[in-house]
Amino acid sequence: MSVRDRDETASSDEQRLAELGYKQELSRSWSGFQNFAISFTIISILAGCFTTYGQAWNNGGPIAISWGWPLISIPILIIGFCMSELVSAYPTAGGIYWWASKLGGAAWGWFTGWFNLIGLIAVTASVIYGAATFMNAVFGLYGFNLFQATSDSPSNLLHGTFLLFLLIIALSAVVNIAGSHLVARINGISVWWHVAGVAVILVVLIFVPDNHASADFVFTDRINNSGFSDSMYWFYILPLGFLLTQYTITGFDSCAHVSEETHGAADAAAKGVWRSIFYSAAIGWVLLLAITFLAAGPDQRDAAAGGSIPLLESALGSGSVKLILIISTVGQVFCGAACLTSASRMCYAFSRDGAIPGWRIWSKVNHNRVPVNAVLFMAVFAAVLTVPAFFGNAAGIPVAFFAVVSVAVIGLYIAYVIPIYLRWRAGDSWESGPWTNGRKYRWMNPFATVWVGIITVIFILPTTPAGVPWNDEFDWNAVNYAPLVTGGVILAVGVWWLASARHWFKGPRHTVDELDKEIELA
Repeated sequence: MSVRDRDETASSDEQRLAELGYKQELSRSWSGFQNFAISFTIISILAGCFTTYGQAWNNGGPIAISWGWPLISIPILIIGFCMSELVSAYPTAGGIYWWASKLGGAAWGWFTGWFNLIGLIAVTASVIYGAATFMNAVFGLYGFNLFQATSDSPSNLLHGTFLLFLLIIALSAVVNIAGSHLVARINGISVWWHVAGVAVILVVLIFVPDNHASADFVFTDRINNSGFSDSMYWFYILPLGFLLTQYTITGFDSCAHVSEETHGAADAAAKGVWRSIFYSAAIGWVLLLAITFLAAGPDQRDAAAGGSIPLLESALGSGSVKLILIISTVGQVFCGAACLTSASRMCYAFSRDGAIPGWRIWSKVNHNRVPVNAVLFMAVFAAVLTVPAFFGNAAGIPVAFFAVVSVAVIGLYIAYVIPIYLRWRAGDSWESGPWTNGRKYRWMNPFATVWVGIITVIFILPTTPAGVPWNDEFDWNAVNYAPLVTGGVILAVGVWWLASARHWFKGPRHTVDELDKEIELA
């Protein structure tokens, strides 16, 4: 793109943003590829495919992976298409909460924003905790015990991993505060790291092992290590395994949250949403199949119950395991930093419209046009949400990690589907942007709405008998606290809305004229 074309695009972007009610405050320095890159990085098949592999293996087995991944990817892609249409029409950092406000009014925007906020906090927390887990596993392979990586005590290992988790969050915050342009460049590097890294991992997984599992095992075998009865397999246990796919392919709203920093956002951000989903789904499936084919014998299959790391260690030599874990860990660190970027932009935008207590603090940008306070706000709350993982259960398993994963999926997908439903309700009178689904919205939007309703129910269910309150084996450390968090958020923001917020929150309120007046009064 020539300098003249870039200037014309920037002018058009700023004009469209002004039409939506905002001044250009963030630095618009991202290309279309970099917009795609942040979503591709946040989806991160090097993160979700490895960190939640055990969830699918123990709740469904190979078919939850070989068939579950591609089948669940289809409704996710449909959701992505629905969101692409919306971001094309409304390319703002507020993203989905702004869309809900525009289409349904302040109340819809209020609840959407809070679901999005808690979902982004949770996805940031879960990704960075996964990165800490894998990084500590690498340290253990090298005999480095600063974070209790070689400890025989499960509780000490969890404590050390949590400390490492806090350090990675702090590093992610520093990177984000350093500047938007730096984050954009890092995300560009991350895309190639993911693509090249997956290629290297596939070569190792295909050519290094002496034996591979049969195709019959990979595509037909069922496993139930959940503790629940086998009679519950198809309607309860297998759906729990779908968390692997639904969690991994999430966070693609980031394309919207950085749209105010993207050139040609009405087109580039829309394409970034669905393309990041499509390519992640395709590459991720190949990667997961290669991992599952490692389970060639009883030892490997027993090891897989502990997740991807024990399976790799059982099937490969130490050198290959180290290489794969290092590639995956670096990808997860990239992913965590990108999650914090997206989360901070949403926090900034929601605060800009006065929705978060102390909004004047969180909506400030520094001399580099970075919302520093919003970055710190989201980093701190991500750490707080993950505190239960410090304790784990009797076996030293951080059940809380999977609860945080569920919170991320529920919070984000509910936030995604509210404006999708409202756009469906608006019908043919709705004015689209340059990227549109046309008349296909008539079936795509209701399908997406029903699907999110289904997965919301699935992922608030107990994942183990010890997490069922009336069970004799009940243990608070085994509780899926996703319904407690999401239910608590609904209750808190609902009461707040009825008692106070409905009188003063009017949705996106900072018009260009209001901002001019604030500047004059400052």
